[in-house]
Amino acid sequence: FFFKQKTAYEISTRDWSSDVCSSDLGSLIGIFAGHRIRSEIRALMTDVLGAVTLISAAGAIKALWNSSLDSLPTGAPILIVLASLLIGGLIGSLLSFEARLEGVAEKLKAKFDRGNSSRFVEGFVYSSLIFVIGPLAILGSISDGMGTGVDQLLLKSALDFFASIAFAATFGWGVSLSSLPVGIYQFSWTFVGVLLGSVLSETQVALMTATGGILLLGIALKLLEIKKIAIGNLLPALALAPCLVALVQALF
Repeated sequence: FFFKQKTAYEISTRDWSSDVCSSDLGSLIGIFAGHRIRSEIRALMTDVLGAVTLISAAGAIKALWNSSLDSLPTGAPILIVLASLLIGGLIGSLLSFEARLEGVAEKLKAKFDRGNSSRFVEGFVYSSLIFVIGPLAILGSISDGMGTGVDQLLLKSALDFFASIAFAATFGWGVSLSSLPVGIYQFSWTFVGVLLGSVLSETQVALMTATGGILLLGIALKLLEIKKIAIGNLLPALALAPCLVALVQALF
């Protein structure tokens, strides 16, 4: 058990440092080059990120058609995703997840961005949610914790690097500090992967990924200024999806 704990720490530290380095480096480039970029160009960059996030959402939602879902009753997958989002949204709203995340951002802003010169809170919240919600954050961390490869995390690091440049140019230092919640989140999933091995079945992973895709869709709509959705309050849905899959499989 001690050996597994040590391994989890080493792997998680490596995952966190690689992802943080890529996003922070991108953030610094965006922050210090941002003043040279015209406001309309920064707005366009944000729109592009929103559009690309839509593509990522579509890729994740595609998991609803995974062949492993044939083991569930007809229509059950979409109902599980719906129930996860509704119940998760209720839990998140009661616990004020979105408000708490924004509260953390406000405290960090007061310490690191007193001049109120940037959209600090928006940058912290948006980038935290995008870097956390992406299925690569979950699947990549679990995969690495189980010793089956780091390909997904390396891909995520590359995507985070380019995304953080665009975000930091628009939102400022809040993007860089989003590495704190992202690092904690990925550390937790890697630790789970090391201690418990294959924690989730393919069916559970597929529906968790599809649920994350819906959340990504909500973020894309916010970035494109189409609809403001309290995505932070929906985060519990990611944990509920695999639990509901297990419940349905037990009942049917």
